[in-house]
Amino acid sequence: MTIAILSALPEEQAGWVESLQGVRGTRHAGRQFWQGRWPADAAGAGHDLVCALSGIGKVAAATTAAALIERFGVTRIVFTGVAGGVGAGVQVGDVVVASEYLQHDFDASPLFPRWELPGYGRTRLACDPVMSAALHAASQDCVGHAARAHQGLVVSGDQFVGTALASQALRSGLEAAGHPVLAVEMEGAAVAQTCHDYGVPFAAMRTISDRADDSASVDFADFVRNVASRYAQQILTGFLQRL
Repeated sequence: MTIAILSALPEEQAGWVESLQGVRGTRHAGRQFWQGRWPADAAGAGHDLVCALSGIGKVAAATTAAALIERFGVTRIVFTGVAGGVGAGVQVGDVVVASEYLQHDFDASPLFPRWELPGYGRTRLACDPVMSAALHAASQDCVGHAARAHQGLVVSGDQFVGTALASQALRSGLEAAGHPVLAVEMEGAAVAQTCHDYGVPFAAMRTISDRADDSASVDFADFVRNVASRYAQQILTGFLQRL
């Protein structure tokens, strides 16, 4: 089993390449991929890993996920990064593990209902339940009593939601249609769709960097620099140990 660790930004994956044994780099499709063996634990277990940065946005994330599957033969993909908190009770410093994904900016109406993916007959794509359970357990261990680990719907779109008005409109529109959103970001739903097409299990965790409101751009930059990498390192270590 080869597991891919995918992130949008370098800070969201800091330290992982350095932790691999026998690491080797490959440049492919405009991306840098790092392959190696994650150190064995006391029981002699370990994992073959491929680390990659997708860049920002759905298209970049989808092409990177496809390259991981086609070129590097990964059989599991886990996405780690940050997101804006949208749901009630989702605060900065919390972690959200995605159970499902939806593209909030996808609209092929009136040919199809809003948010429905043509050819799929659904609006949401589910994440792998076993991997997601391991991520959620690792997240709970990481945040302890200082924050909360949530699990539920995360939405993606090619826009940075950075005003309170936009955040409220996003949340109210989705919830009115029966989609209780917890967090918003820019890549995960595209990776979920790519993995669905290839039959590759997928899971994702997002540390909440801001509340997707008028202070989001300031909070996001500071949080990514100072907190995101530490959370990602701890949670992914716990996740891999559980697998």
